[in-house]
Amino acid sequence: MLFLIDGVVKIDTDALEGKKVFVYLACAFRYGRDDLDVIGLSFRKDIWTERKQIYPPVGSTSPTSPMQETLMKKAGEKAYPFQFTIPNNLPCSVTLQPAPEDKGKSCGVDYEVKAYVADEADNPDEKINKKDTARLIIRKIQFAPDNTGTGPKADICKQFMMSDKPVNLEASLDKEIYYHGDPIPVRVKINNETNKVVKKIKVCVDQTTDVVLYSADKYTKTVLTEEFSYFVAVPLRVNNSSCWFCVYLNIHNRETVEGNGSMDKVLNIIPLLANNKEKRGLALDGRLKDEDTNLASTTILRPGMDKEVLGILVSYKIKVNLMVSRGGLLGDLTASDVTVELPLVLMHPKPA
Repeated sequence: MLFLIDGVVKIDTDALEGKKVFVYLACAFRYGRDDLDVIGLSFRKDIWTERKQIYPPVGSTSPTSPMQETLMKKAGEKAYPFQFTIPNNLPCSVTLQPAPEDKGKSCGVDYEVKAYVADEADNPDEKINKKDTARLIIRKIQFAPDNTGTGPKADICKQFMMSDKPVNLEASLDKEIYYHGDPIPVRVKINNETNKVVKKIKVCVDQTTDVVLYSADKYTKTVLTEEFSYFVAVPLRVNNSSCWFCVYLNIHNRETVEGNGSMDKVLNIIPLLANNKEKRGLALDGRLKDEDTNLASTTILRPGMDKEVLGILVSYKIKVNLMVSRGGLLGDLTASDVTVELPLVLMHPKPA
């Protein structure tokens, strides 16, 4: 499958002085800031590039799209259309979140359209004036497919010392793909056949970022941690010498499963970038100028795809953890964990 990128460049042909106008489209991986390039070392690697001469026009012209026709009417006679066809195996736009004190362009995969005036399309010895250049950052986003599979399920049966019966934990999702910002219902089933107490239920979402283009750099960051508990407001009347007044105490009650007990509940979670603004290196969907973004979408690998071309691979998993102890204050010192993991796919819905 091929994707079409089309646009229009407005050119002042009277000021060209015999030079030509070219348009350049590049998908590149940036792994360092431009201001660090002090010894001729490039911190940008092109994954895919293409150049076209649009003035003077050469070769046959492609049919213009409705958007191009609208733009050409607004720009007048000095508007010239261009089109690029990019292959489907190129990566989606991904940005690695900088620290609050970082400046300049972020690391990650981006797409840049550049129109420039030059004598030749790609001559390293020719110096191109910045005022003769126009740049535009675009982004590629992968939408969720129409047909999705069933949700994943994982279970574990764990036995403990001094106990001949186990704790059974099962976690599942009701569908395969979830959209950014939507609640994710995690169904948790617990069958505690021991005399121990399940004192805490914790659900985490981990994002794993695998930078495959230039090194084997793989790291995991937690984007959500939630302990399922609740508070009950208990009124307490206090007798003062002059008046009566009421104080509300918050009594902390956790979700617990006593010995020989069971639980079957749906726990809703929503992993959001808004709760992870300070985490440096978190993978985000490509950001456009003056626009906000979200956590990076899951990378979907199709058969025959070259991982290295994709630059950055992003995946998610949900971890459901139980803390099992004997109960009482000293029981927590010998508590054990029971954990299962589920793969999570986060994507954008296909526009109507």
